[in-house]
Amino acid sequence: MLVTLYSTARCVQCDATKKALDNQGIEYQLIDLNDDPSAKEKVAELGYRQLPVVVAGAHHWAGFRPDMIRQLVA
Repeated sequence: MLVTLYSTARCVQCDATKKALDNQGIEYQLIDLNDDPSAKEKVAELGYRQLPVVVAGAHHWAGFRPDMIRQLVA
């Protein structure tokens, strides 16, 4: 399953999400909204106004959600 993490620098919840994904051995594509203006539109289209945003297949969520990350490896 393709996992995409929308993030920015100096975002505490983004860093926690990256660390949790790494600790679970989950590979992901990291997209920094500061480097990719079209990514801001994608996040907005999903209905989110906070970061990080994680898209995993048909599922997506915003914020640091260790419960959702654990479900990716279950």
